[in-house]
Amino acid sequence: MISVKQAIDLVIKNCKPLLKEVVKPISKSGNYHLYKDIYSPISMPPFNQSAMDGYALNLHKNVHYKIIQEIKAGTNSMPILQVGEAVRIFTGAPVPDTANTVIPQEKVSIEKEGIRLLTGIEMNRNIRFKGEEIEKGNIALKKDTKLTAAAIGYLSSLGITEVPVYKKPSIAIVNTGNELIEANEPLTYGKIYESNSKMLQNALYGLKFYDITIHNVKDDYDKTYTTLQTLINTKDLIIISGGISVGDYDFVGKALKALEVNQLFYKVKQKPGKPLYFGKKKETIIFALPGNPAAALTCFYMYVYTALQRMMHREITTLPKVHAKSNSTFKRKKGTSQFLKAIFEDGKVTILEGQSSAMLKTFALSNALVLVPENKEEVCINDVVEVILLPV
Repeated sequence: MISVKQAIDLVIKNCKPLLKEVVKPISKSGNYHLYKDIYSPISMPPFNQSAMDGYALNLHKNVHYKIIQEIKAGTNSMPILQVGEAVRIFTGAPVPDTANTVIPQEKVSIEKEGIRLLTGIEMNRNIRFKGEEIEKGNIALKKDTKLTAAAIGYLSSLGITEVPVYKKPSIAIVNTGNELIEANEPLTYGKIYESNSKMLQNALYGLKFYDITIHNVKDDYDKTYTTLQTLINTKDLIIISGGISVGDYDFVGKALKALEVNQLFYKVKQKPGKPLYFGKKKETIIFALPGNPAAALTCFYMYVYTALQRMMHREITTLPKVHAKSNSTFKRKKGTSQFLKAIFEDGKVTILEGQSSAMLKTFALSNALVLVPENKEEVCINDVVEVILLPV
């Protein structure tokens, strides 16, 4: 059995970035990372552009200017201004080549045949010059850049409609257990409603992973073996829920061994989630999580989350951590690390009642986990503890 730190280190070491390219429409590329450098197909702005509503001038020493035309945004006319002439212009409109500055409208007075400047104005003011943001052929965004809303807006402004990005992993969730039924079925004695797949699927959705399939497997060795064999050959990441212990009807471990999966660790000195399995065959990553829902979700956030970040080229691979004073007391036997469901707010953390690995109600109220290290028996009020912030 290994420590939490050792387990996380093994996940980081053995999960490599996916080196697969996929082309996505720009509108659906959010939170992906660029697979290669993107070059601008145009200069931006594509023409000299007015930065405000006002008047484009061909400067001279007099304060009086004759208005010869009006230019709105989207206009493609290019009037020729003589010295002492001006055009009425609006934000985003093209500035004529014969204009050499733009004066804001509030700094002029209107006269019968034109305008009079109320203040001095220098050359090249209030003009966004062609190529000021980027020139045609230059790198717009570098490889590995995360496509945020701003990045998508920027590339869209350059007329880019598709981008090459790193493929997100294809993921399979495998449920095991004869006792599991769907929520629309009658709840007969001895059965329970299946929840782990829905919980894990939505945790993945929250992290922007959508290529997910769900597979339900009864407690049967042959079925477990064939299902896992197919998924290992077709998926990047497999998350198994339940069946990893050593009971008479726990077939996951046996099937993984028969399939010659490289077991990287099995069992971690932690609570909840001690019977956690992590393995790899070729490039396919395999986690077998405990069947108890709270234990499964804890292991997902501590280990599967880290694997996903590594696979997606993320520099930060674990959930954010802070240190905070505890509003609560908690006693337990030392010897294992323990993750406690908690609420973090206003710089302090409250450990909640109901820490059973089989129960999700407390988890549903939590926004954090308090990590109690192996050698600590008690958390007291005002103790400074490590707090892991859960995705919201």
